[in-house]
Order: sequence, then structure tokens, then C-alpha cells
Amino acid sequence: MRKLDNAELNRLSVDEFKLSTKTSIVVVLDNVRSLNNIGSIFRTSDAFKVETIYLCGICATPPHKEIHKTALGAEDTVHWQYFQETTNVVALLKSNGYVTVAVEQTENSIMLEKFSIDNKHKYALVFGNEVKGIKQEVVNICCNCLEIPQFGTKHSFNVSVSAGIVLWEFYKQMALEA
Repeated sequence: MRKLDNAELNRLSVDEFKLSTKTSIVVVLDNVRSLNNIGSIFRTSDAFKVETIYLCGICATPPHKEIHKTALGAEDTVHWQYFQETTNVVALLKSNGYVTVAVEQTENSIMLEKFSIDNKHKYALVFGNEVKGIKQEVVNICCNCLEIPQFGTKHSFNVSVSAGIVLWEFYKQMALEA
């Protein structure tokens, strides 16, 4: 086996990406404090053609060298907006027809592998702070709560890892339905 060179990967240019059809998914970050996590989520969102990332609360915004370090330019391809209050963006997305999904451990949360994605819907995936998770008032207004199954001793995944796992599952199910 030979590793492929970047030129052989046939990736979209920045302009082609911006003009391309996106998945029916937006990402909402509720007070994510690590700029490296924000950058990683930008990079993953680029890979899965996410429509928009909403940065809320204490989230830093591009341009920032620490975001760029892990985003590697994805902060220039993925559309983003900043909102001070996460509840405001979740309410706006719901009013615009998005199914809002908190990725959080809650009573009656749905395990990720049991969540059925319907291509007729648009989804807003909410991810929370590295220590405190998603604020309860945000969880309260979401349509669903998803939980990623875990089998070890730790209580959570890193937020950028959670975003990668959930975005892959949504993308995979949406592609199968298409």
C-alpha cells in the first residue's frame, strides 16, 4: 500500500466547498472554552459539509491562531455565526424547522445508535462545555437528547471527539437514506 499524496485526494477547493450543497446539519457550541476543540470541530464540520457552526457564550471566534492550529483553514470554509446566548440560537433554529438535539447524558436520553435520522428534517446538534456540558436551560428547550455509549471508567468524551462521532453517525445515516 502507498499513502496518497494530497493532490490525489481530489478535495474541493475553498470556492467549490462554499458553493457545494451542504448536509442538513448545523452545529451549536454552548460555551466551549478550548480554542483547540473549536478548531477541531471546524475541521470535522468541513469534512462532513456542515451548513453552519454557531459559537455561543464564551466560545472564541475566528480569526484566531489557536483555532487555526487545529482547524487548518476550515474556519475559512465552514460558515459560522456568534450568539451570546445559546438559548436564543436554539429557539431560532427550532422556529426555522430544525430538530434540535443536545448531545448530553440526561434522563431518557436516546443512545446514538438507536436514533433514527430522517432526511426530511434539518438537524441542529448542540455540544457543550468541556467540564459542565450543555447548560440545563439549553437542554430544556431541545427536542431530543442523544448520548454516546461508553464502556470504560470515564464519564465523557472530549467535546471535539463527541462531535466527530455524532457527525459521522448523522452523515452516514443521511447518506444511506439519500
